[in-house]
Amino acid sequence: MTGTIHVIGLGPGAPEHLTTQARERLASGLPVILRTRHHPTVTALAPSATDCDDLYAAASTFDDVYSAAAERVLAAAEASDVVYAVPGHPLVAERSVLRLLELAEARTVPVHIYPAVSFIDLAAVALRRDLAGVQLCDALDLRIDTWRPALISQLYDRDTVTALKLRLLDIYPAEHVATRLSALGTAEESVTQLPLAELDHRPYGYLDSLYLPPIAPLEDVRRFDGLHHVIDRLHAPDGCPWDREQTHESLRPHLLEESYEALEAIDRADPISLTEELGDVLLQVLMHAAVAERLDEFTFGDVVEHISRKLIRRHPHVFGDVTASSAEEVYQNWEALKQKEKPRESILDGVPATLPALAASQAIQGRARRIGFDWPNIEGRLEKLREEIVEFARANPGPEQEDEFGDILFVITNIADAVGVDAEQALRHANAKFRRRFGHVERLAAERGIDMKGSTLESLDALWDEAKALERPKT
Repeated sequence: MTGTIHVIGLGPGAPEHLTTQARERLASGLPVILRTRHHPTVTALAPSATDCDDLYAAASTFDDVYSAAAERVLAAAEASDVVYAVPGHPLVAERSVLRLLELAEARTVPVHIYPAVSFIDLAAVALRRDLAGVQLCDALDLRIDTWRPALISQLYDRDTVTALKLRLLDIYPAEHVATRLSALGTAEESVTQLPLAELDHRPYGYLDSLYLPPIAPLEDVRRFDGLHHVIDRLHAPDGCPWDREQTHESLRPHLLEESYEALEAIDRADPISLTEELGDVLLQVLMHAAVAERLDEFTFGDVVEHISRKLIRRHPHVFGDVTASSAEEVYQNWEALKQKEKPRESILDGVPATLPALAASQAIQGRARRIGFDWPNIEGRLEKLREEIVEFARANPGPEQEDEFGDILFVITNIADAVGVDAEQALRHANAKFRRRFGHVERLAAERGIDMKGSTLESLDALWDEAKALERPKT
């Protein structure tokens, strides 16, 4: 017969916070296993109990410790009833008990849990506030909402707190004031306020926790929720008249313009500008979602849900049981799933008509290549290019010449795609290079008093060669 496991909480620190039921279990004569001996109550009331402190040195993660502790308790219960004593309340920030319950249920071992005083009870007294609505967060697995107050436990040591601080500074201002709660309910209790930036400037231990007050939505400037709130406020009935008048059509040019400005920042390898431009792109997404919500078309939640489910669905090698060992396999799986979700009559369906011409040409030719409709080698492409140039030279001015010139561009984009060059990007780089070098030419002409309009092509070519020389690396 398997014994019953009696799980008790030792309270937040001082022995006087131990419940009557917990005292009775400790004095029952049953074997007592402590999750850890490092708790003030143990010395006073359970000095002869065994503990699981040896597991911390042997395990690589806390989860491993909790699983091993649960196994130890279950093994003891094979012989008789056993008491498992943990700090605080058994079901407040105590993952070893959750693991024990999981394993015990699978093995049909009875477990009785006794309520206890938790660190939350004493935190409310120390902070002198009602903690209704407070979040209970784990420093080792932080999930937090900045608009609600939070109590964070598991501050085992300074390394843990340093990692926590870095996570918090991603979403809270550095000057946000936190309250450190130490040894609550004991003679050593202390309550200290400090900015997040200084959170790890002192040692920490297992009797420490942290209280974070909420921040106002308009101050929540490092998280998406704060930005979403700003957009909602702008589109509210008493918000901004200009924003409330916008439509998908009126916003359309801004979406294109901001996207191109982000591309320009990428081309310049300018991360500071890219940070700003990506924000502008994100603003356009939120603006369109706000317009749609105002028109009762869809909500931003619909947008987020759609892309989230698509990413999960199209990454079965990450979120499912499909195996993909290379980027090519991932691509093939993606295309197969996309075709299954959106069957198309033509492989060319789905290439946006609004793409820039070079990008669209490269996209449709790339799709045709997937089914083998393409030249087998670069020589065939080059021969076709020569053929199109000859036809262009023979074409009559006007529509015929335009048509033949389009054929030249079409073959050139095919060549670019075949050798792994983004034709649109290559032309942007060529444009930027010309602008840069032409700027050198204009500067040289101005320095020498040369009238560019009245100069011969030969003299301008000479300036151009000088401009090119200025960009050559010096040896």
